[in-house]
Amino acid sequence: MKPTRRSFLSAASMIAAGNVMGLQPFGMLNALAETTPEYKALVCVFLYGGNDGNNFLVPFDSKGYQNYSSIRGPLAIPKSSLLPLTPQPNFALHPSIPEVQALFNSGNAAFLANVGTLLQPTTQAQYLANSASAPVNLFSHPDQQSEWQNQMASSTGLSGWAGRMADRMTTQYNPGGTVPMITTLVTSGTGDQRFCNGASTSPAAVPGTGPSAGVCRDYSYCAGRLQAAQQLATLSTGVTLVQADNEITSNAYNYNNVLTEAMASVPPLQTVFPTVASGFGAQLQQVASMIQVRAALGVTRQIFFVGFGNFDTHGNQVSMQAKLLAEMSPSLGAFYQALEEMNVQSQVTTFTCSDFARTLQPNSAGGSDHAWGNHHLIFGGAVKGGKIYGTFPTLALGGPDDVDVNGRWLPSTATSQYAATLAQWFGLSPTDLPYVLPYINNFSTNNLGFI
Repeated sequence: MKPTRRSFLSAASMIAAGNVMGLQPFGMLNALAETTPEYKALVCVFLYGGNDGNNFLVPFDSKGYQNYSSIRGPLAIPKSSLLPLTPQPNFALHPSIPEVQALFNSGNAAFLANVGTLLQPTTQAQYLANSASAPVNLFSHPDQQSEWQNQMASSTGLSGWAGRMADRMTTQYNPGGTVPMITTLVTSGTGDQRFCNGASTSPAAVPGTGPSAGVCRDYSYCAGRLQAAQQLATLSTGVTLVQADNEITSNAYNYNNVLTEAMASVPPLQTVFPTVASGFGAQLQQVASMIQVRAALGVTRQIFFVGFGNFDTHGNQVSMQAKLLAEMSPSLGAFYQALEEMNVQSQVTTFTCSDFARTLQPNSAGGSDHAWGNHHLIFGGAVKGGKIYGTFPTLALGGPDDVDVNGRWLPSTATSQYAATLAQWFGLSPTDLPYVLPYINNFSTNNLGFI
């Protein structure tokens, strides 16, 4: 089999990485204490397609459930199947997420109700009269994925809020790190990862199955192809764009080697992650493994991006969402167990994002359509759990929180406020908030108090 340009490029770009700094001998790094006092990590779980929050967090009191059930019709979950929230008895969870229920009831998880992309505080009257600025293309998948991630007015902003945090924080917190502050777990079909890109920094990317996976699939040609790619990556071409690409490729090889060696230097975690068709459990297992070797990598701050979906349930929603959540919940539960195994559960905060919510009113295909404000999960030992933050919407078609007549909730909390709360816990200076979140000063509070 003759080597091809495509197979070479596949090997050369096996992992996209950012600014890898000087490598250090692992014998020396392993002498460092495994517990770093200042260490903190954020893990973003992006639920692509628009998870239906109306069936994620459900009213459980008699009047609230009856109202929900009468509007949801065929999409309503039977009350007897819902998972009660002990600290919040008026609410319950989808039956496919018992591990999330356990985290909430134990005080290690919280929900933020009705959060969405807003540029400024907006009333229903202002929105309907077009008298308040609103993000572009509110009900478009690619636009809302980008705007959740870049925290800008449109999808044209190429940097993300995590990337801009890395711009400001890398020198202070990871001055001797051998890896970038941000790592994205690469899988097929997870869409844009703008969240990870900064103006002056870039992420590392590893396959969801681990840093040593997927290097080359051409068997006997692999060793020669890898050597050729590495040699080409070191050439001084004199052509700016090509030279920059060579540098990125060289960094990719360096990062792959650093991370593989670091992970091989410690015993594997004992926590068993579920094997699910989506590979979501494997992604979170890799995140846990990278957290385990944080001292060897010389970092005190890390951000991880994990994508999962597709939650675009225009049809057959009841079974589709149940299947997806049944893959998600045990994986999240195992991830928290792994954090406990490492005794870092209070230093790692995991949070969900998604394109948007879905209409409360079902459509004619047994599904729901694109909406706006949604309910999101935050968990970790530092989370002030057992609570629902924000303002739960009034479940009424055409009611005070509906921007249409189908149950599209006007957000009561902005994504920038959500991000600002997480960013400040992570260590971002309040003075850097406007750089990271350009619209944050339009809101009266930048800390929602859930952590």
